[in-house]
Amino acid sequence: MAASTSEAGYNARVEDFRDVEYPMLNGSVYLDHAGTTIYAKSLMERFARDMASNLFGNPHSASASSQRSTARIEDIRLRVLRFFNADPAEFDLVFVANATAGIKLVADALRASPDGRADAAPDFTVLSFYKIFGFPDLGALLVRREAEDVFESRRYFGGGTVDMVVCLKEQWHAPKRQFLHERLEDGTLPIHNIIALDAALDVHKQLFGSMRDIAAHTSFLLRRLYRGLQSLRHGNGEPVCALYSAHADGTEMSAASGPVIAFNIRNSLGAWVSLTEVEKLAVLKGFHIRTGGVCNPGGIASALGLEPWEMKQNFSSGFRCGTENDIMAGKPTGVIRVSLGAMSTISDVDSFVNFVAEFYRDVSPASRMSKPMPQPQSTPRLYVHSISIYPIKSCGSFQIPPDVDWEVRPEGLAWDREWCLVHQGTGQALNQKRHPKMALIRPRLDFERGELRVRFAGEVPAHLPQEVSIPLSKNPSLFHSPVARSRTSRVCGEEVEVRTYSLSEINGFFSDVLGVPCLLARFPPGGQGKSMRHSKAHLQKHQVSLPHPSRGSLLPGSFPPSPPDSDTERVVSRRILLSNESPILAITLPSVDALNQDIQAAQADSARKVSPAVFRANIVIGPDPGHPEGLPPYAEDSWSGVRIGRQQHGFEMLGACRRCHMVCIDQETAEKSEEPFVTLSKTRRFDGKVFFGVHMCYHNSVADQGGGPGLTAEAQFPTVRVGDVVVPEWRREE
Repeated sequence: MAASTSEAGYNARVEDFRDVEYPMLNGSVYLDHAGTTIYAKSLMERFARDMASNLFGNPHSASASSQRSTARIEDIRLRVLRFFNADPAEFDLVFVANATAGIKLVADALRASPDGRADAAPDFTVLSFYKIFGFPDLGALLVRREAEDVFESRRYFGGGTVDMVVCLKEQWHAPKRQFLHERLEDGTLPIHNIIALDAALDVHKQLFGSMRDIAAHTSFLLRRLYRGLQSLRHGNGEPVCALYSAHADGTEMSAASGPVIAFNIRNSLGAWVSLTEVEKLAVLKGFHIRTGGVCNPGGIASALGLEPWEMKQNFSSGFRCGTENDIMAGKPTGVIRVSLGAMSTISDVDSFVNFVAEFYRDVSPASRMSKPMPQPQSTPRLYVHSISIYPIKSCGSFQIPPDVDWEVRPEGLAWDREWCLVHQGTGQALNQKRHPKMALIRPRLDFERGELRVRFAGEVPAHLPQEVSIPLSKNPSLFHSPVARSRTSRVCGEEVEVRTYSLSEINGFFSDVLGVPCLLARFPPGGQGKSMRHSKAHLQKHQVSLPHPSRGSLLPGSFPPSPPDSDTERVVSRRILLSNESPILAITLPSVDALNQDIQAAQADSARKVSPAVFRANIVIGPDPGHPEGLPPYAEDSWSGVRIGRQQHGFEMLGACRRCHMVCIDQETAEKSEEPFVTLSKTRRFDGKVFFGVHMCYHNSVADQGGGPGLTAEAQFPTVRVGDVVVPEWRREE
């Protein structure tokens, strides 16, 4: 789509000054202007000079500084009215916190008004200035003067809005009458935010010209974006994007449409792609978009055809705003929203269309869904290459020495993810996705001293010790009293009760090395209620084409069981501690090698191999060094279980591990990159989600006999060791 001379001129002008005025956009494509637009560098500099050069006082006082504030505020009020082409003789402007506060002010007044005045609704306009200028964080309510009487029944008032108040022997007040804004702006106005509007209006006009110019530019970009997304087709001819727009019938978009597009993505088989997965990849590639319900429940329900009963059912099934499980009963629960602004460019639009095409267009007409591979003719010779536990959730690993037998418990490997760090304010468990430096926290179990010894591999502040020790015992004196301070934390979206440590030297160490106010907390095995968690892992669609051998073959004429409506449905309830989904996570070295080959093929010499450590597995399985070719990559997808060690301890495979961009954090340096998630999203995406590795749990039917004659000492106390032989069990073909 070619740009006209005027459109090309505007775009070139923005390209010329964008690096200078918007340096924060370096390396990013910002497409969330409906959330907030971006402030210009010169706006912040001009505002700072104004603040440093002038003394502004409280407008309710009579000093010179106060009078200066009053005069500036009234001048700016007039400037804003003119900016919106609102005649001051017909409209008044009330400063509020944001657009929502303006809506609440009107709604409360209409509710209190005797006749309701529903017909007055068109006389009110709300807005947020940060959505226009990026700064300041301020809103406004534009009121047609003919509709002012709606506020006559308003009961609440604050300082500065009345001429007289009687409050001792009777209650009475006289509101100010000259201007509506005088009796609606309760308390002291946000002086500095209002004064910042002066610079915002000046810089906006200087950079972009008129709002008409901006509307023409964003309308042009919107058409380009819409047509680009609409034109994307899979190899089988099916559309990639489902666009929700009044212009889906081909009618021309105008400047009045608003520079916003909402859509969802389907794969070549018509299945919806998870919004969460799209956002994960967008974050890694530098795109800033909005996904989910976008604070518009009515619009979402209308666009997606969601009936009230469906939305209630989704809620009952565990769906919440912000949860990762966004495909419920085969329907999306939200949208991908892309919105443009004054400083958006043709390059931004084209980059996003290319991003969708690169990662979500299936070029081959054939299905990308893999099928479980059949069992090879000869049994591969496999062994346990390494064993790792992560005593503190989302922190570094503790490598189990090769000569040590390590206990396997129902909840997973002993001491794995028994501790976590929780934010002091919110109680939310910290994770590497938000705090990559957690990878540099290195715990070590010292059984001789009975301690968990923790050091920080990064720069330690001078006042801190190089190491902190936490007793392995559950001595109640170490923790805050459950009565005085019961701590409910959130781990992977679940509410759990943890015991927080009370020692300042322990909590101070973690808070200072991370730069986050946090507490060390413990979640030991054996709890009940919120002190207990269960596995959420289950077999994925790309793993169940062939039935599990223990279930036998399906009867002739019967149908396979229906998959769960959502990822929140659990197949079997198994205890876990603070791991995300299952007791134990395993990966295989041939799969890591295959992934590195894919990365190398895509990036040539610039590619850096990813370490198995980025997948934070408990057990890494490798081929016999003498027969490295024995195991095909991703064979683990087709296993129903494995047997490990001389005693052939049984482990059941629970399903593939769904991945996020935490795998892009180097576990040695805490540095973040695009890989391996970008390549995984192209080679290991099934049903709209990215998978690598398998969840599993200990399973030994003899151990369930309650000490019967078939029970051995090894079954009562199962262990695994580096070098143990691994024998896979394959799913049988139908």
